Amino acid sequence: MNKTIQLQKSFSRFSLQIGTLALAALVMATPLLASAETLYRQLDLGATGSDVSALQTFLAQDATLYPQGLVTGYFGSLSFAAVSRFQTRNGIAPVGRVGPVTLAALNAKMGNVSSAVGDVYAPALTSVNLNVGNTAATVNWTTSSPARGKMFYSTSPIRLSNTFEQTGMNFVEPYVSGTLASYDGGERTFQTATVSGLSPDTTYYYLVEALDASNNVNITLPAAFHTSR
Repeated sequence: MNKTIQLQKSFSRFSLQIGTLALAALVMATPLLASAETLYRQLDLGATGSDVSALQTFLAQDATLYPQGLVTGYFGSLSFAAVSRFQTRNGIAPVGRVGPVTLAALNAKMGNVSSAVGDVYAPALTSVNLNVGNTAATVNWTTSSPARGKMFYSTSPIRLSNTFEQTGMNFVEPYVSGTLASYDGGERTFQTATVSGLSPDTTYYYLVEALDASNNVNITLPAAFHTSR
């Protein structure tokens, strides 16, 4: 009788261990999914909302970035530290808040598609197209709302800061190195910038910036093109 009870207990412990291992294997096999929500606005300490939750969900996929993994919808010190780690890993000044440079990097990593925006949201940049010749290049792009568009280019890698420069009441814009292409200040959802007088067979670096009527700014990650011979 005692042997039967002992065997039953041993079998129960064995079944529990197998069940635990199976559950662990299932968890390990489940892929981590990025948030489907696009980040539009700049975020700093104290920000709240579903976009903060989306940011936290994305960062929580990597324990080296966000070891706590809390999804609260509140941008506190833990989120600030996680964003700083993300910035360091992606070559951005680790300031902790989500400015236009970090916003572009996050959306690129998250693979998001834009939708409607509001007054507190930066215009989403979409459909950036490039046509390159031997001495000229044309870049055109669309935005989710009317915006002023700028293109910067240089033969040296584009440098930009995650620190805004105050140029007027509520007007903030990141510092961008390079030459500003033709710019008329018009607010449109489709913009074109053409650069001429380029050197043949040369690599140029560029980025695009969009600024709406509320002075919300969005910016692409720096990219490059090479002129033909």
